[in-house]
Order: sequence, then C-alpha cells, then structure tokens
Amino acid sequence: MTVTINTNSAEQEKILFDLLERMNIDYESDQDSHSITEEQKREIIKRDNDFLKGKTAARNWDEIKKELELVYR
Repeated sequence: MTVTINTNSAEQEKILFDLLERMNIDYESDQDSHSITEEQKREIIKRDNDFLKGKTAARNWDEIKKELELVYR
C-alpha cells in the first residue's frame, strides 16, 4: 500500500516520523529528493515573472522532453 502525506511544517513532519517509528511502521521518505537551492528558487520566480510580463514565451514541450531524456535515462 502507498500513502502520500504532504505536511505543512517541519514540526508536523517530525511528529509524523516519530509516530511511524513508535508504531514500528516501515516507510520511505522522498523529502530530500525534491529540494532546490535558494538560487534555483530565485531563478524560477524570475522566469515566472518574465513570462507573466510578456518578456519571454513558453518553451516548446518537445524541446523540454529532449532535455529531460538526457537527464533521466
């Protein structure tokens, strides 16, 4: 069985992990697999703002897929 839980704070996450440990429940966490740096966050916000202001256009999905195929093989 798979259960997905999205916590709203580090405190909730800690409580959840403590509960799972106490109940001897096996679990996997992907908490570190999706982290981005502050610089990456700033770049995302900048690109979003540029797009909303009409400074850039949306990228072609086929180009994006090609790039992803190079990274995730």
